[in-house]
Amino acid sequence: MLNRRAFALPILAAALAAPVAAQLASTERVDLDAIYRIKEEGLQRSKVMELESYLTDVYGPRLANSPEIKEAGDWAQKTLRDWGLANVHEETWHFGRGWHNARMVALAVAPRAYPLIAYPKPWTPGTNGPVTAEAVLAVISTEKDFDTWRGKLKGKFVLTMPLRDVPAHFEAPGHRYTDAELADLAKQPDAARGRGRGNFQAQQEFNRKRAQFFKDEGVAALLDYSRGDGGTVFVQAPQGVSRDPKDPLQPAQVTLAVEHYGRIARTLEKKIPVTLQLDVDNKFYDEDQNAFNIAAEIPGTDKADELVMVGAHFDSWASGTGATDNAAGSAVMMEAMRILKSTGVKLRRTVRIGLWGGEEEGLLGSKEYVKAHFADPATMQLKPEHAKLAGYFNVDNGTGQIRGVYLQGNEAVAPIFQAWMEPFRNMGVATLAIDTTGGTDHLSYDASACRDSSSFRTRSSTTHGRTIRTWTSTNASSRRT
Repeated sequence: MLNRRAFALPILAAALAAPVAAQLASTERVDLDAIYRIKEEGLQRSKVMELESYLTDVYGPRLANSPEIKEAGDWAQKTLRDWGLANVHEETWHFGRGWHNARMVALAVAPRAYPLIAYPKPWTPGTNGPVTAEAVLAVISTEKDFDTWRGKLKGKFVLTMPLRDVPAHFEAPGHRYTDAELADLAKQPDAARGRGRGNFQAQQEFNRKRAQFFKDEGVAALLDYSRGDGGTVFVQAPQGVSRDPKDPLQPAQVTLAVEHYGRIARTLEKKIPVTLQLDVDNKFYDEDQNAFNIAAEIPGTDKADELVMVGAHFDSWASGTGATDNAAGSAVMMEAMRILKSTGVKLRRTVRIGLWGGEEEGLLGSKEYVKAHFADPATMQLKPEHAKLAGYFNVDNGTGQIRGVYLQGNEAVAPIFQAWMEPFRNMGVATLAIDTTGGTDHLSYDASACRDSSSFRTRSSTTHGRTIRTWTSTNASSRRT
C-alpha cells in the first residue's frame, strides 16, 4: 500500500507543474528535470502515509460539522502553513446542526448473550441510557402495513428489513482493473445506456410517513442492515432526516452487521423471543451550524493571476475512519502540494488546494466554493476568477495507484494529457478514459464550465472541470475506478 500510494504523488504533482496549454496542440513541452525532482521527492521522502494516519487514526471519522472534522481542519491548516503555503484559510457556509456519537453498545441478552456489531445513524437521537427490550421483525413496505402493526411496537426494537441472502465469498472483494478493462474505458461509451429514477418522490413521501408512524408508535429504536457483509457495514443517515434544529427528530436508528441482524431475525421467525440491550449516546451541536472548506496555495510566477486547482473532499461518514473515502484523496492532494513546495519547481500559474466539506451530503462544500468564486450554475453569471481558472483535478473513489485520467467526455484535451502522462508510462499511467464519472466534487466545477462555441478552445483545452482518478476498487464506493 505504501509503494502504491507513493506512486500516485509524483504523477499528480508533475501534472500540476506541467504547462497548461492555452490552445489545443498535439504535443506539450514536458520539463523532465522538474519531473525527476518531483519523482525523487515523492518516492524517497513521501509523507503521504503519515498524513493519512493523522486523518484516520487521530481525526477519523470526519462527519460534516462534527467536532472531529473541526479538529482535523485545524490540523490541516497548521500543516499547510508549516510547509510554507500561502493564503491558508477556511471558507464557511451554512450546513446545519452538528452530530457526534459518544457511546455505542449493543448486546443480545436472550435467548443467548452475544455482542452486536452496530453503528448509530447520523443525525438521529440516542437511547437516553441503556435500554433493554424485546426485538420484533416488522417490515412495513406499504401503507396497509401500518394497520397491521399499529399498537404493537411501543418500546420495542424494530427490525425493519426482510432477510437477504448473504453468499459466501470465494474471490477477493477487491478488484483492480485489468489491461482489457482499462482499454474498454478508453473507448467511446454507449450513448443509450442509463437507468430511470422510478417514482422517487412517491417513495420519499412513503418513507416520511413510515418514519412518523414509528415515532408515533413509540419504538425504542429502529434496526436495519447495510449492503456490506463479512465485517463491512455501510452506515448513512436515514432518508428524510433533517439537520435543522427546528424540525422534529426521527426515532433512534442503528445499522447492524447483516450477519447479526440475520441471527436475530431467524430466531424471531422460529417464534422464540429475542431481548436486546442498546446504549446509544448521540450528541447534537446547534451553536455553530456552519461547515467549512479549506484553501491554500503556492503562488505562481509570470502567470500568477491564473489558477490551477486540486481538491478532494475532507469529510467522511460517521461509522469509520474515512480512510478511502476520502482521507486518501485529501492526503494525496496535500502531499502533492508539499512536493511542489519542497522541490521548488517553477510554477508559472498559482496552484491552489481545496479540501471540501459536506461532499457526502451532496457535494455541498465544492458547490458553495464554485458559486462563490467562479459561477452560479443556476444562472451561469460568471465571476472574474472564472476566466483565470485553468483546470481542476480531483481525487476520490478510493486509494491505490493512479493509472490514468477520466476526460469527462472532453476528447479535445486528450493530447495534452497524453504528453503529460508519457514520463509515467513505466509506472502504469497509460489510460485516458473518454467516459464520464460522477458522484464527487469535480461535478461542481464541470457544472460551471463554459459551453458556448466562442469559449470552447480555452475552457476545454485547459481541462476545466476534469478529474484525475485512482483506478482501483474500494469498499468506500461501488464504482471500480
